[in-house]
Amino acid sequence: MSLSLAEHPFSNLARQAGKMMDQMQKGFYVYSSDTWTPNVNLYETATTYLVCVDLAGVEKEKIDVEVADQRLRLRGARAVPTYEPEEPPAAPPAAREPARRGAKSGRAGAHEGDGGRTAGHPPAAADRGEHPEPHGHKMRVHLMEIDHGPFTREVELPPDADRAGITATYRNGMLWIEIPKT
Repeated sequence: MSLSLAEHPFSNLARQAGKMMDQMQKGFYVYSSDTWTPNVNLYETATTYLVCVDLAGVEKEKIDVEVADQRLRLRGARAVPTYEPEEPPAAPPAAREPARRGAKSGRAGAHEGDGGRTAGHPPAAADRGEHPEPHGHKMRVHLMEIDHGPFTREVELPPDADRAGITATYRNGMLWIEIPKT
Protein backbone atom coordinates (compact mmCIF):
# COMPACT_ATOMS: atom_id res chain seq x y z
CA MET A 1 0.00 0.00 0.00
CA SER A 2 1.48 3.35 -0.93
CA LEU A 3 -0.52 5.46 1.56
CA SER A 4 1.80 6.18 4.44
CA LEU A 5 1.94 8.06 7.69
CA ALA A 6 4.13 11.14 7.65
CA GLU A 7 6.09 9.89 10.63
CA HIS A 8 9.24 8.05 11.61
CA PRO A 9 9.00 4.19 11.52
CA PHE A 10 9.22 4.01 15.32
CA SER A 11 6.66 6.79 15.88
CA ASN A 12 3.95 4.33 16.94
CA LEU A 13 6.23 2.96 19.67
CA ALA A 14 7.10 6.49 20.74
CA ARG A 15 3.37 7.43 20.76
CA GLN A 16 2.53 4.42 22.94
CA ALA A 17 5.37 5.23 25.35
CA GLY A 18 4.14 8.83 25.48
CA LYS A 19 0.62 7.66 26.27
CA MET A 20 1.94 5.46 29.07
CA MET A 21 3.85 8.41 30.51
CA ASP A 22 0.74 10.61 30.25
CA GLN A 23 -1.33 7.96 32.03
CA MET A 24 1.21 7.71 34.83
CA GLN A 25 1.24 11.49 35.20
CA LYS A 26 -2.56 11.65 35.10
CA GLY A 27 -2.63 9.15 37.94
CA PHE A 28 -0.95 11.86 40.01
CA TYR A 29 -3.34 14.51 38.63
CA VAL A 30 -0.75 16.24 36.47
CA TYR A 31 -2.53 17.14 33.26
CA SER A 32 -0.72 18.08 30.07
CA SER A 33 -2.02 20.81 27.78
CA ASP A 34 -0.36 19.29 24.70
CA THR A 35 -2.30 17.95 21.75
CA TRP A 36 -3.14 14.28 21.46
CA THR A 37 -2.96 12.09 18.37
CA PRO A 38 -6.01 10.04 17.35
CA ASN A 39 -5.53 6.46 16.17
CA VAL A 40 -5.77 5.86 12.43
CA ASN A 41 -6.39 2.81 10.21
CA LEU A 42 -5.34 2.95 6.56
CA TYR A 43 -7.01 0.85 3.86
CA GLU A 44 -6.71 0.52 0.09
CA THR A 45 -8.99 -0.83 -2.62
CA ALA A 46 -8.38 -0.99 -6.37
CA THR A 47 -9.79 2.55 -6.80
CA THR A 48 -9.60 4.24 -3.41
CA TYR A 49 -7.54 4.85 -0.29
CA LEU A 50 -9.49 4.97 2.97
CA VAL A 51 -8.42 6.62 6.19
CA CYS A 52 -10.41 5.75 9.32
CA VAL A 53 -9.79 8.04 12.31
CA ASP A 54 -11.03 7.18 15.82
CA LEU A 55 -12.67 10.38 17.06
CA ALA A 56 -15.28 9.05 19.47
CA GLY A 57 -16.86 11.85 21.46
CA VAL A 58 -15.66 14.62 19.14
CA GLU A 59 -18.38 16.89 17.81
CA LYS A 60 -18.50 16.85 14.02
CA GLU A 61 -18.29 20.65 13.90
CA LYS A 62 -14.97 20.57 15.78
CA ILE A 63 -13.15 18.49 13.15
CA ASP A 64 -11.06 20.23 10.49
CA VAL A 65 -9.73 18.28 7.50
CA GLU A 66 -7.41 19.93 4.99
CA VAL A 67 -5.01 18.92 2.25
CA ALA A 68 -1.74 20.82 2.03
CA ASP A 69 1.73 19.94 0.73
CA GLN A 70 0.69 16.39 -0.26
CA ARG A 71 -0.50 15.75 3.31
CA LEU A 72 -3.91 15.22 4.81
CA ARG A 73 -4.09 17.24 8.04
CA LEU A 74 -6.66 16.62 10.75
CA ARG A 75 -7.23 19.02 13.62
CA GLY A 76 -9.89 19.50 16.20
CA ALA A 77 -10.77 19.21 19.86
CA ARG A 78 -12.59 16.83 22.16
CA ALA A 79 -14.18 18.07 25.36
CA VAL A 80 -13.58 16.34 28.67
CA PRO A 81 -16.17 13.56 28.89
CA THR A 82 -19.03 14.47 31.21
CA TYR A 83 -21.71 12.27 32.68
CA GLU A 84 -25.26 13.32 31.91
CA PRO A 85 -27.80 10.99 33.52
CA GLU A 86 -30.89 10.16 31.54
CA GLU A 87 -34.15 11.67 32.66
CA PRO A 88 -36.62 9.02 33.82
CA PRO A 89 -39.71 8.81 31.61
CA ALA A 90 -42.61 10.94 32.86
CA ALA A 91 -45.52 9.07 34.42
CA PRO A 92 -48.81 9.15 32.48
CA PRO A 93 -51.18 11.93 33.69
CA ALA A 94 -53.61 9.44 35.30
CA ALA A 95 -50.81 7.93 37.41
CA ARG A 96 -49.74 11.30 38.86
CA GLU A 97 -51.12 12.19 42.27
CA PRO A 98 -50.49 15.39 44.20
CA ALA A 99 -48.03 14.95 47.05
CA ARG A 100 -49.68 14.93 50.48
CA ARG A 101 -48.06 16.03 53.70
CA GLY A 102 -46.08 13.08 55.06
CA ALA A 103 -46.51 11.06 51.86
CA LYS A 104 -43.73 10.20 49.43
CA SER A 105 -43.03 12.89 46.85
CA GLY A 106 -42.39 12.21 43.17
CA ARG A 107 -38.81 11.12 43.93
CA ALA A 108 -38.33 7.61 45.27
CA GLY A 109 -37.23 7.66 48.88
CA ALA A 110 -37.49 11.45 49.31
CA HIS A 111 -39.67 12.60 52.18
CA GLU A 112 -40.93 15.96 53.29
CA GLY A 113 -38.57 17.51 55.77
CA ASP A 114 -35.41 15.82 54.46
CA GLY A 115 -34.39 18.84 52.35
CA GLY A 116 -35.11 17.03 49.08
CA ARG A 117 -32.35 14.49 49.67
CA THR A 118 -32.89 10.87 48.82
CA ALA A 119 -32.91 8.57 51.83
CA GLY A 120 -29.49 7.07 52.53
CA HIS A 121 -27.59 9.70 50.51
CA PRO A 122 -25.30 12.42 51.92
CA PRO A 123 -26.43 16.05 52.05
CA ALA A 124 -26.41 17.97 48.79
CA ALA A 125 -23.21 19.81 47.86
CA ALA A 126 -24.91 23.15 48.48
CA ASP A 127 -25.67 22.01 52.07
CA ARG A 128 -21.92 21.53 52.59
CA GLY A 129 -21.01 24.91 51.08
CA GLU A 130 -19.74 23.38 47.83
CA HIS A 131 -20.80 24.30 44.33
CA PRO A 132 -22.30 21.36 42.44
CA GLU A 133 -21.05 20.41 39.00
CA PRO A 134 -23.49 20.23 36.06
CA HIS A 135 -26.56 18.14 36.89
CA GLY A 136 -25.86 18.57 40.59
CA HIS A 137 -23.04 16.00 40.65
CA LYS A 138 -19.58 16.62 42.06
CA MET A 139 -17.14 13.99 40.89
CA ARG A 140 -13.59 13.12 41.87
CA VAL A 141 -11.37 11.77 39.09
CA HIS A 142 -9.63 8.49 39.93
CA LEU A 143 -8.35 7.66 36.44
CA MET A 144 -8.51 9.60 33.18
CA GLU A 145 -7.24 7.72 30.13
CA ILE A 146 -9.53 9.21 27.48
CA ASP A 147 -7.64 11.91 25.62
CA HIS A 148 -9.28 15.32 25.48
CA GLY A 149 -8.39 18.79 24.31
CA PRO A 150 -6.92 19.68 20.92
CA PHE A 151 -5.71 16.95 18.57
CA THR A 152 -3.68 16.80 15.36
CA ARG A 153 -2.84 14.04 12.91
CA GLU A 154 -1.19 14.01 9.49
CA VAL A 155 -1.21 11.36 6.79
CA GLU A 156 1.02 11.63 3.74
CA LEU A 157 -0.90 11.30 0.49
CA PRO A 158 0.41 8.95 -2.20
CA PRO A 159 1.33 10.45 -5.59
CA ASP A 160 -1.75 8.97 -7.30
CA ALA A 161 -4.25 10.52 -4.85
CA ASP A 162 -7.01 12.61 -6.45
CA ARG A 163 -6.86 15.58 -4.08
CA ALA A 164 -9.96 17.21 -5.57
CA GLY A 165 -12.10 14.11 -5.00
CA ILE A 166 -11.45 13.61 -1.28
CA THR A 167 -14.60 13.21 0.82
CA ALA A 168 -15.13 12.68 4.54
CA THR A 169 -17.97 11.07 6.49
CA TYR A 170 -18.36 11.08 10.28
CA ARG A 171 -20.49 8.36 11.86
CA ASN A 172 -20.47 6.45 15.12
CA GLY A 173 -17.35 8.27 16.34
CA MET A 174 -15.27 7.33 13.29
CA LEU A 175 -14.15 9.78 10.61
CA TRP A 176 -13.90 8.01 7.25
CA ILE A 177 -11.89 9.85 4.61
CA GLU A 178 -12.16 8.50 1.07
CA ILE A 179 -9.30 9.40 -1.26
CA PRO A 180 -9.90 8.35 -4.89
CA LYS A 181 -6.96 7.22 -7.00
CA THR A 182 -6.18 9.02 -10.28
